[in-house]
Amino acid sequence: MIGGAFSIHSKITQPPLSSTEKPTRLTCSSVNLREFRFAQTMIFAIEEINKSEFLLPNVSIGYRIYDNCGSTLSSMRAVMALMNGDEWTVGKSCSGQSAVHAIIGESESSSTIVLSRSTGPFKIPVISHSATCECLSNRKEYPSFFRTIASDLYQSRALAQLVKHFGWTWVGAINSDSDYGNNGMAIFLAAAKEEGVCVEYTVKFYREEPEKLMKVVEVIRKSTARVIVGFLAHVEMNNLLEQLILHNITGLQFIGVEAWITANSLVTPTSFSVLGGSLGFAVQKANISGLDDYLIKDFWETELKCKETTSCKENQDLIELKDYHDDVAELRYSSNIYKAIYAVAHSLHSILKCSKSRECDNTVKVTPLQVVESLKQVNFTIKNGDQVWFDSTGAAVARYEVVNWQRGSDDSVQFKPVGYYDASLPPGQKFVLKTEAIMWPGGKKELPVSVCSESCHPGTFKVLQKGKPVCCYDCITCAEGEISNSTDSNDCKKCPEEYWSNENRDACVLKNVEFLYFTEVMGIILVFFTLFGVLLTLIVATLFLINKDTPLVKANNSELSFLLLFSLTLCFLCSLTFIARPSEWSCMLRHTAFGITFVLCISCVLGKTIVVLMAFRATLPGSSVMKWFGPAQQRLSVLGFTLIQVLICILWLTINPPFPLKNMIHYKEKIILECALGSPVGFWAVLGYIGLLALLCFVLAFLARKLPDNFNEAKFITFSMLIFCAVWITFIPAYVSSPGKFTVAVEIFAILASSYGLLLCIFAPKCFIIVLKPELNTKKHLMGKTG
Repeated sequence: MIGGAFSIHSKITQPPLSSTEKPTRLTCSSVNLREFRFAQTMIFAIEEINKSEFLLPNVSIGYRIYDNCGSTLSSMRAVMALMNGDEWTVGKSCSGQSAVHAIIGESESSSTIVLSRSTGPFKIPVISHSATCECLSNRKEYPSFFRTIASDLYQSRALAQLVKHFGWTWVGAINSDSDYGNNGMAIFLAAAKEEGVCVEYTVKFYREEPEKLMKVVEVIRKSTARVIVGFLAHVEMNNLLEQLILHNITGLQFIGVEAWITANSLVTPTSFSVLGGSLGFAVQKANISGLDDYLIKDFWETELKCKETTSCKENQDLIELKDYHDDVAELRYSSNIYKAIYAVAHSLHSILKCSKSRECDNTVKVTPLQVVESLKQVNFTIKNGDQVWFDSTGAAVARYEVVNWQRGSDDSVQFKPVGYYDASLPPGQKFVLKTEAIMWPGGKKELPVSVCSESCHPGTFKVLQKGKPVCCYDCITCAEGEISNSTDSNDCKKCPEEYWSNENRDACVLKNVEFLYFTEVMGIILVFFTLFGVLLTLIVATLFLINKDTPLVKANNSELSFLLLFSLTLCFLCSLTFIARPSEWSCMLRHTAFGITFVLCISCVLGKTIVVLMAFRATLPGSSVMKWFGPAQQRLSVLGFTLIQVLICILWLTINPPFPLKNMIHYKEKIILECALGSPVGFWAVLGYIGLLALLCFVLAFLARKLPDNFNEAKFITFSMLIFCAVWITFIPAYVSSPGKFTVAVEIFAILASSYGLLLCIFAPKCFIIVLKPELNTKKHLMGKTG
């Protein structure tokens, strides 16, 4: 004997409880067509087994089916009746034997929990076809519970994966306030958190709580989430649907569970405006040969014994369904009922030691505990090819169809399969979706968007909004030198040292390398003035060479003059070493060449200054000073002063020479390629020595400024040294403050300015006389003898 408990009616009317007389039976109303089909399928499977020659060949299975009317109170009555019988008896008589060997049911988890806890102490197996609450997987609390459907553990996780797959990170969540809804939603919320999905609100209600339902509707109306996950039993979903239609709340994307996503009771003329485009997981369709004919025709002729509706007086509300068969094509749970019945049959087949060669042993006394233990071992295939077995928790393998509410060509509502989920497949193959086949709410083909904040594009990063979930954030542009090259980046990454962020802050690009080029405008101008200075120097040297025998050239110490012109040429040319990309050799050359050539130049000027002073002193009576500073001494003084600078440069290059450096400190967005000083002491020693000689030269020239005008060269030397010192004193702060290539430009400018100053101040007056006033180029004029 197999028992069955289904909610064939969905409403119950309780009798008055006066406690003065025996309560009358509960009266039920409002037929639930889907549950009625479950009862029909159970009868079909039992009759098919009873006709089988291979399964329980000489054993017949009977059945007792109870209607719990969708009430846990009525469920308890059904349980007691299935265990003890339905007779109203008085006395202590008790056979100790259950009235049934197994119970099929119930459809909802809460009622199934009542059923399983009641039968648990008696070890009566309960096999549910649609109770999916994960709580029923606890074998300590429910050791004799089995189900031909998977636990909500898989469905809840799959829901979170489905939501994440479509990029919906901001959803609402509604569940039935029952074991089914609360447990399923708890698993979904945990899985959603792992997937990075945020839930704007979580609300729940029970079918008999209209006030809570109205609060749920208000929450939905005010929310910003466009996607709602509904972990609801079909009764609660029907109640919610009625209110949403009443308040004209449409255009939302519902994500449903197996309990309601394919429930025909939800299909009404107005329901598609709310549920059109809904997606959800459904039990796979039943494909059992002979079942459709039985449900539509045979059942009415054999079980209710009537062919004409008018001939049936009992079960009048059921008889009204006789000619209705629109739902048969969409039956899904019927296969689970079919599998459950056959699982019990195979268990009994094993206990009674049935085989093909001989009949079953009817002498074996079958106990419910034996059936429980045998069910754990069953493994068979039904006629449509599905394999039936139970895992360690008593559940079946998780296999779901992903269905989408769509309009058919005849304007009917269809539950179109658009994918599947199979937990038995390897990772990566479990979840398959045909996105192009999905119809979204409002008949649209575009994927709806449901996010708290729009995605942060590359180049920005997320900053969470205070007091809100992690999916609510602001997008902040990365700082300079930092990038993010992915969408929704949590932070920005610094570019490598030689790279910098591009304008969009989504890629690192090589920094611009800055140095003074020959080809840029500034470089061309400096080269022009360098070469022009060299040209002027060569012209002066040529002019002096042509007029070397004239009094003016002889009087100005032609040997020192030519040496000075040579050193000035080197001074002009050394500025070229400061242009172009710095290298190890160019860095050492530019500073040492500059230092040595300028000392050579100043030494020559200093020599000329001393010669002027000595020449004047030599004209005094009894003076023999010129013999102490003749041509040999002049050469030695120039050589001596220059050798000191050479020695300083050698020490500098030996101890810590200048070297090329990539300066990335002064500017973050570019690299300044410059020559590091190596030893700052060496640099300032070179510069200081030049300054010392220039100062000495200036002082001596200043002392000689009042000598006779026609002979006096000291005034021009004084003026040239004044310009020289002014240029280099100005150079120091400009050199320190000017970054990058401008530092080099300032140094070149100082070299050129001081070189031009020396050239023009010392030689321009003489060239003026030689070229334009040749009549003044006489010994008489130079000696100051005017007539």
